[in-house]
Amino acid sequence: MGVFIILVILALLGVVFFLSYLSYRTSNFPVFRNMTGGRKKRAWLICFLIYLAVCAALTLTLNLVNTVICLVHLGGFWLLSELVFLIIRKKRYGPDSKAASAIPLFTWLPGVCAIIFTVCYMLVAWYLCTSVREKDYTIESDHLKGDLRIVQFADSHVGATFDAEGLHNYVLEINALNPDIVLITGDFVDDDTSREDMLGSCEALGDLNTKYGVFFSYGNHDKGYFSEEARGWSNSDLYESLVKNGVIVLQDDVQLVDGRFYVIGRQDKSESYRGVIRKTPAELMEGLDPDLYKIVLDHQPVEYREEALAGADLVLSGHTHGGQFFPFNQMGVLTGEYDRSYGHEQRDHTDFIVTSGISDWNLIFKTGCRSEYVVIDIHGTA
Repeated sequence: MGVFIILVILALLGVVFFLSYLSYRTSNFPVFRNMTGGRKKRAWLICFLIYLAVCAALTLTLNLVNTVICLVHLGGFWLLSELVFLIIRKKRYGPDSKAASAIPLFTWLPGVCAIIFTVCYMLVAWYLCTSVREKDYTIESDHLKGDLRIVQFADSHVGATFDAEGLHNYVLEINALNPDIVLITGDFVDDDTSREDMLGSCEALGDLNTKYGVFFSYGNHDKGYFSEEARGWSNSDLYESLVKNGVIVLQDDVQLVDGRFYVIGRQDKSESYRGVIRKTPAELMEGLDPDLYKIVLDHQPVEYREEALAGADLVLSGHTHGGQFFPFNQMGVLTGEYDRSYGHEQRDHTDFIVTSGISDWNLIFKTGCRSEYVVIDIHGTA
């Protein structure tokens, strides 16, 4: 959450800066100079109003958050483009590089390049967010008898990039993989998820075909930050709908499955804001058979050391969205907010996997990662 707040503050400051900067640079385009007879302030004002109109249109079409993302990327690429052309001028003209800056080509071409690149870049980012892939992992363990195929997904945030019907399409894809068990590691729904989509998505989960069932642990958005009146449904509604459709909800609970392995679902870290103290990994795994495989569902990738020491064999998380945007993918790890942003890591006997999520929170762009659901094939050697 701390990382998110920092990013929001930086984004808002970036909006103010980039709107002014982009308006100033765009006012140098020949079309605006000619339109205003060379009056720089008038050209700047026209460009500023144009950018405001574009931002308003994008906000109505996408939303405010996605508009800010587009604007910040355009500003960043424009600055980078200016730097590239500055280097080109210095290399080509040497001491006369200042005079070369007066050449009309150098006043508007960096901006044109930045606009074209930004449009292409954001289209790719939209594809990476909305085009979901299958991500495969293979693990061996001497704590498991026989093999086990897990399908995990997290961060569907239903309503962000797909609705209940869209989720059902992914359910059909997952069924084709013949999973032994499906594990959902939080942020299944969001504050903006409609009651209709919430109920429909739970019904979609009821169509999952598995050998051992569907298990669910909460994320920070499932119980919401808005009031139940604002959401149009309650936490009890979500819980009851999940259970009604055969989903096993784990809140600091342990379930022995097939006498071969445990599924341990942790309360989300965010429960502390609601006055709930979640159990420690040691408390959850105390008294469990040390020779059986232990799978921990923990929405946020934190407390790796404690989970490994407690005897977890596999820990599954989401929450980070793969770091969301390049080059900030590792910011959560660098600040100590998370133990890992994405992918697979092994610490001693414990495997940790963080998924980038099957969708996104209120965003339709990802860079440096791609939306996914995870398939984990565990080969037991016990």
